[in-house]
Amino acid sequence: MVIRSKILRFVIFTSTLLVTIIIGVQLFWLQKVYRYEEKQFNINVSKSIRGLYDDMELVNDVSDNEQKRVENPKPDIYLLKIDCNPNLDSLWLNLKAEFTDFDVYTDCKAAIYSAEKNAFTIEEYIDLPDSYHASDKDTRTPLFKKDYSYIILFFPHRAQYILQQMLFWITSGILLLLVLIGFGASIFYLYRQKFLNETQKDFVNNFTHEFKTPLAVIKIAADVLKQDNITEKPDRLKNYAGIIVEQTAHLQAQVQRLLEIAYTDRSSLPLEKEYFDVNVLIQQAINDLQPLIEQKKATVQTAYAAPSCFIAADKSYLLLALINLVENAIKYAAQPVIIVSTYESGNDLCISIRDNGIGIAPEHQKKIFERFYRVTQGDIHMAKGFGLGLNFVKKVIDEHGGKIELHSELKKGSTFIIKIQKK
Repeated sequence: MVIRSKILRFVIFTSTLLVTIIIGVQLFWLQKVYRYEEKQFNINVSKSIRGLYDDMELVNDVSDNEQKRVENPKPDIYLLKIDCNPNLDSLWLNLKAEFTDFDVYTDCKAAIYSAEKNAFTIEEYIDLPDSYHASDKDTRTPLFKKDYSYIILFFPHRAQYILQQMLFWITSGILLLLVLIGFGASIFYLYRQKFLNETQKDFVNNFTHEFKTPLAVIKIAADVLKQDNITEKPDRLKNYAGIIVEQTAHLQAQVQRLLEIAYTDRSSLPLEKEYFDVNVLIQQAINDLQPLIEQKKATVQTAYAAPSCFIAADKSYLLLALINLVENAIKYAAQPVIIVSTYESGNDLCISIRDNGIGIAPEHQKKIFERFYRVTQGDIHMAKGFGLGLNFVKKVIDEHGGKIELHSELKKGSTFIIKIQKK
């Protein structure tokens, strides 16, 4: 199962890398297409200008080459040098004809600048049939002060026109992106389903193991107690009766865990808040764990901020949360020393459970409160049980509007801090 998970993670990583590369290539290609369309637009406009100079006498010295006659101060602006006042009707007509011949199908604002008057003498809006234009026709034509007269050709919607020319490529790129996003979401969903299936299978296996052993022990003990001469051996009778009591208590604890599953399945817990002393509740949790404390020869110390500290909370749920945390502190230490303390931080009451156990590695600390999550070392689960206790604790604290924090270091122990508002 672990090998299959590694292969699946590798497939997901490779797929993500390939999707990223494809998206990068697509963006690069769209940029190349835009540059090509931009270049093609400039070429078409230059051809139109050359044709205009050929059709009309705009300069006296025809030996001037086009580079000397035309300036391109901005991508969407062309300045055409002139030495005379052209016939306006012919000028606009020839401009439209040249734009049509060389496929310049976007609107253009043309104007004639007089060097003597230092202003435009005439302006014209050129809009060919089927050409691209936007609704804002009132875009102001920029004025460039020169020592010569010129015709300005200003294409206010040049960029939008080029993007329209790329509509096929943009649409196909968006569709490809949507397909890749859908593919990525499907891969993530399959991975998540596989993870849930694995955790469910793991849970069933743990559940079976946790119940199978106590039931087998109880059956053996019951068979011994059924023997006819068992009453003649009181020490043996007491011993096997004690085994049954112990295993029954273990089964009851596991049933409580299953009830916690039912609790965590709910969208919210049915809290019944009451006003009580947290110090008393902590002591009750310690008393409930006394058999385990004696068995592990644990030391449990308490340090309270005040002789009494009252809060409004659900007493039964908070008791279960405290039992879970103290029990974990006892279980995961060779010679357990646990310090349970309370203190105030602003408007919060803080309950700290510090132990000297094995600690939790940083890579597990963010996931430790997830349902079914158990700390692993290699392929071996270091934590016994179903991986539900801390998830249940966090849900209880969350439902109270509080927080739970974890501070841990490997081989140095862990500290869980519960923060709940006092009022």
